[in-house]
This record gives sequence, C-alpha cells and structure tokens, in this order.
Amino acid sequence: MTLSIRPAEARDAAALAEIYAPSVLHRPTSFELRAPDAAEMAARLARVTAMWPWLVAEEGGEVLGYCYAGAFAEREAYRWSVTVSAYVRDGRHRRGIGRQLYAVLFELLRRQGAVSAFAGITLPNEASVGLHRAMGFEPVGLYPQVGFKLGGWHDVAWYGLALRAPSAGVPPEELVPWPALKDRVVRPGMPQG
Repeated sequence: MTLSIRPAEARDAAALAEIYAPSVLHRPTSFELRAPDAAEMAARLARVTAMWPWLVAEEGGEVLGYCYAGAFAEREAYRWSVTVSAYVRDGRHRRGIGRQLYAVLFELLRRQGAVSAFAGITLPNEASVGLHRAMGFEPVGLYPQVGFKLGGWHDVAWYGLALRAPSAGVPPEELVPWPALKDRVVRPGMPQG
C-alpha cells in the first residue's frame, strides 16, 4: 500500500464525516449520539488546527483514516498535555494506517513541545487498545460505567504516552502552534525543517 499522510484540509470534511459516522451510529467507540455532517467536521477541523495537528492518510486520492490532537483540559497548566484520537475507514482496519498516522502525529507533537499524550478508549475495544499499546501507551486510569450508549453502560480506559521527559522543576518551553509548524512540513507525511 502506498499511503500518503498529510495535514487535513477543509476539502476533506465529507470524508472525515463518513469515516467517523460508524463510530457514532453503530458502535460505542464515540459517545456522540448524532453523527456530525461535513459542515460540522469542517468547523471542528478549523477549531482543532488553530493549535494542534489533524492529519489524514490517503491512498489513490481516497481518505482512509485520520488522527488529531486536542487540548487535554482547559486549565493553563495542562497545556503541554494532549488527547489524541484516530479513526480508520471501515474495511481498511489492520493495515497499519492508524500506526502510520500516529507515528507522524507524535513526531509533530514533540516538535510543538507537547509532553504527554492521552487517549480515552471505550471498552471493550481490543483493536484500539492494541493500537495504543503498540504505540507505547500504558494504562493510566479507568472511568467505570461513565457513558450509556446502544443499550448499555460503558467503561472508558485512559492510556498515556510520554512524548518527552519533563525536567523536574524546569518549566517547559512554550508550545509552537500548529499553523507555525505546518508551514515547515515540506513533504506530506514527513515532518521536516
């Protein structure tokens, strides 16, 4: 498979909505209950990319998956921690798309100055747990029966990944916003500069 990874653009909004919809409508993967349309995905893309990367993986012009980072929490002291999510088009799982997306995303997050990444995984979800464990995430907590969807209560497991080692007592450098870093990504899928 010749997979290209590049920054997501507004023109990808319909594909993003299409990839995400099954997780909303048919699985407890997402706790949303109504699948966002292309206009809503475009608005989310604009909000996220004001600070953090959102990437797509495509092959032959078809978007097969995407991943993005977002703020872990609103309080200012959390700003070096992010949450991450990845979604792959139905029928295209287990081809390494999620791993390739995350590998590029994590390199970009390191270059931005992020220190920790966290992922919330609705259980059961062996595929997502496997992806995150393969990328180096470790379990950090569990929210038991935190969401009700599709006729049942679901736990959410939280996994964490150290993107860089924090220095004790030394404040980290300020983060580089994604728009400033995006301009230095010279070749799709390859962080450079």
